[in-house]
Amino acid sequence: MSASQNIIDIEMMQQAINLAKCGRFTTTPNPNVGCVITKDNNIVGRGFHRKAGQGHAEVNALADAGALAIGATAYVTLEPCSHFGRTPPCAQGLIDAGIVRVVVAMTDPNPKVAGRGIAMLQDAGLKVTSGVLEGAARALNPGFLKRMEHQRPFISVKLGTTLDGCTALADGSSQWITGSDARIDVQQFRAQHCAILTGSGTVVADNPSLNLRWAEIGQVSEVIEQAQLRQPIRIVIDSTNKVTPEHKMIAIAAPIILVRRQTDDKQWPAHVEQLVMPGQGQIDLPALMTLLAQREINALWVEAGQTLCGALLENNLVDRLVIYQAPKLMGSSNKGLFSLPGVKQLHQLIELSIDELTMVGRDIRIIATPKRDLN
Repeated sequence: MSASQNIIDIEMMQQAINLAKCGRFTTTPNPNVGCVITKDNNIVGRGFHRKAGQGHAEVNALADAGALAIGATAYVTLEPCSHFGRTPPCAQGLIDAGIVRVVVAMTDPNPKVAGRGIAMLQDAGLKVTSGVLEGAARALNPGFLKRMEHQRPFISVKLGTTLDGCTALADGSSQWITGSDARIDVQQFRAQHCAILTGSGTVVADNPSLNLRWAEIGQVSEVIEQAQLRQPIRIVIDSTNKVTPEHKMIAIAAPIILVRRQTDDKQWPAHVEQLVMPGQGQIDLPALMTLLAQREINALWVEAGQTLCGALLENNLVDRLVIYQAPKLMGSSNKGLFSLPGVKQLHQLIELSIDELTMVGRDIRIIATPKRDLN
C-alpha cells in the first residue's frame, strides 16, 4: 500500500470514528459504530448505528451512497457482522452492494463474529485492510469490549469530594458538595451508561432519584432529541432490605434492580425487580458483575459511599475514577473516598494514572485509572 493511500485510510477512518460517537447515548447494548463509503477518495456515503434493532452503520452508509457504492471502499470502525441478529449481516450487505474494498479498524470480539465478517468479505473477493486506528476504535466502546472480553461491565466510579478528601458528613449527608456545573456534567456521563449502581446507604442518606433529567442534560440535548433519552437501569445493593417503596427513586417509572439476600412482601411497582443473590453477609460483587454482563449491561456508572466504592476497588473491579473536587474543606472527622484495609507500607498504596484534569465550573474533574491488573 502506498504512503498516500495509508494517509487517506487514516483520514477516512477518523471520519468514521467521529460518526460512531453520534450514537454514544442511544446504542446500548450494541457498540458505537461508524461507517464512511468513498469513491475515488471522495466520501459518497455516511452512516452510524443509532439504536439496537435499527440499521447498523454500514446499512445506513450504503443507503446514503446509493448506486455510488458500486466499486467503492467502505471504512468501518468495527468488523462488519456476519450473523443474523435483530438485523441481517452487514458483511453480506457490503458484498451485495458492490463494495470492492473494506477497511476495518478492529475485529469484533463478539464470539458470534470474531473474524467471520472479515472472512466472509475475503471469500467474496473483497480486499480487506484491518487495524487502521484500532486504538481510537477501541476507545469508542470500553463497555462493550469489557463485556465481550472479560464478561463484566466497564465500571466507572464517580465521587464528589472536598479538597481534603471528604465525600460526606459523618451522618452520611453529601448534598451538595460540588456545584451545579458538576451535576450537569454527571448527567452527561449517566446518559452514556447502561446502568447506575449505588448502595442502600446512599439511598437512605440522600434519597436520590438517580435518573436523567432533560432540563439538566447540558450538551446531550444537542445530539439527541428528548424522546430518544434513555433512562439507565438503576441498581441498588440492598442486602438488608433498607430501600422501601417510599424512596424517591421508586416513583420514577424506569427500571430498578434491588440486589438482595431475600425478597420482601411490600407492594412494589412493576418496574422494580428484586434480584436475590443467595448467601450471607456482603453481596459477592464479582458474581453480581457477571450477572449484569449476562443482562447485556456494558457500562456501569457508580455513585455510592465509601463502603461500596472501597469494596469495588478492593475486588479489582474499578476501571475508571471520575472525581469532582470542590474548593471546600470539611475536616478529618467526616467520610472519605474509599473504605479500604489500612495501608502500613508505601508500596501498598494504590497508584493512579491521571488521564484528564478539567475545570468544571468551580470544581476540578479528575479522570484516573487504577494502575493494576484490572480484570
